[in-house]
Amino acid sequence: MSTNADPSSDVSAAEARELLVDLVSTPSPTGEEREAAKRLVDFFEAHDREVWIDAVGNVRAPADDAVLLTSHIDTVPGDIPVEIEEAGDDEILWGRGSVDATGPLAAMAAAAVRTGVSFVGVVGEEVDSTGSRYLVDDRAEPPDAVVNGEPSGADGITLGYRGLIAGTYVATSESGHTSRPDPNAIQHAVRWWSAVEAHFEGDEYEPVFEQVTTKPVDIEGGVSDDGLSVEATMDVQLRVPPALDVGTVREAAEAELEVGTVTWKDKVPPVMMSPRTEVARAFRVAIRKEGGDPRLVRKTGTSDMNIYAGAWNCPMVTYGPGNSDLDHAPDERLPLSEFDQSVSILERVARTLSAD
Repeated sequence: MSTNADPSSDVSAAEARELLVDLVSTPSPTGEEREAAKRLVDFFEAHDREVWIDAVGNVRAPADDAVLLTSHIDTVPGDIPVEIEEAGDDEILWGRGSVDATGPLAAMAAAAVRTGVSFVGVVGEEVDSTGSRYLVDDRAEPPDAVVNGEPSGADGITLGYRGLIAGTYVATSESGHTSRPDPNAIQHAVRWWSAVEAHFEGDEYEPVFEQVTTKPVDIEGGVSDDGLSVEATMDVQLRVPPALDVGTVREAAEAELEVGTVTWKDKVPPVMMSPRTEVARAFRVAIRKEGGDPRLVRKTGTSDMNIYAGAWNCPMVTYGPGNSDLDHAPDERLPLSEFDQSVSILERVARTLSAD
């Protein structure tokens, strides 16, 4: 634990908004987070906080480990002109990352300075979670609690994410006239994936969060350059609910394999936290005190919370301002009143957990 954090450091609502606008105005697609990271470093240094950029590009500001506030610096690509739109009594910030997840990132940075708790801005979440994977390997001990930053809405508390397994199927067959009845490699790929989809087909009344869902994400195939064979390559993803584990889903998909091979890459375990942890309770109280009505959320995708839960045995939730329906969208935008409210909620939660 660092002793360089001053819990009395104040960050005004205007300064927090300025940080948010600056970060949204700084393009930070995955692999290009450096300039946004420098802006975060400047913010923490201006408030006399120990801070550095680590070997993979994470912004590390260690302090009171009663809770670690962490969100990701990177965004998906997309040029959305940054502007603040007047909307009645509110203002709306437009721009890539305003929701996913620069809004949560800036809110956590402001709350961390106000309360003197630990903060990390991680890189690479949108691709392979490089930053969070490095963080769990690099830290000697886990924090007492984690709040991961992703949009949940100012009154939403995300407790669960499905897991993910991604793989690449490869098959080769002899070339021949297309009138021949023997299936070629492309047909083998399609048949395997159709069998996998059929195996995991869910009941129409079953919530998506509780299902294994299947998605091909890329496919290539055709006659090889030498003309002697037909080749097929297909990249696939399966989302894994907390009721199952990645290994079970992988084995079921492999059992449908008759021709070809599949190599599995990303393996991210699902996570489902109890609503009764001290972190979840602190959020419920804080949201009510800030005039909100707490909602418990489960998300069908994955996040860095999956990585943290797989490595650290401590309570955690995911939280942040913004409507997650606008993740990666061309009309990504965030009401600044919601941002202000989330900073206050995070501040209350951090103070509660630090006192506990």
